[in-house]
Amino acid sequence: MALGPKKTKYRKQMRGKMKGNATSGSTLSFGDFGIQSLDSGWITGKQIEAARVAISRSVKKGGRVWVRIFPDKPYTKKPTEVRMGKGKGPIEEYVAPVKPGRILYEMEGVTYEIAHEALTTASSKLPIKTKFVAREGIHHA
Repeated sequence: MALGPKKTKYRKQMRGKMKGNATSGSTLSFGDFGIQSLDSGWITGKQIEAARVAISRSVKKGGRVWVRIFPDKPYTKKPTEVRMGKGKGPIEEYVAPVKPGRILYEMEGVTYEIAHEALTTASSKLPIKTKFVAREGIHHA
């Protein structure tokens, strides 16, 4: 199972800068609860999938989950003990660049307590700091 895009225009990409806050994808659009990033960083396809599995395990049958990030940036790495030069290394994996304020996952159809527990478990699978967010007017009892 490939954890990245099916086809890209260019095989390799530059690393880029991670400054500023997220402008798009920073509000809850689909569900009632979500997790929002507080740091910037790269999240790999495997980490995204691990967190998604953690969420769906804790909500069992009920509830619906949206993954708001996709790993479309190729991350290259040169093999160990290889001298400098001779071009850029092969693609190791794909990552999703995330800035502070970006909503990573959303869910609906569950209670506040279940959502909080599920999304907190999911955030422990991710390499960045996150916070639990709920839609306006939804508070725990």
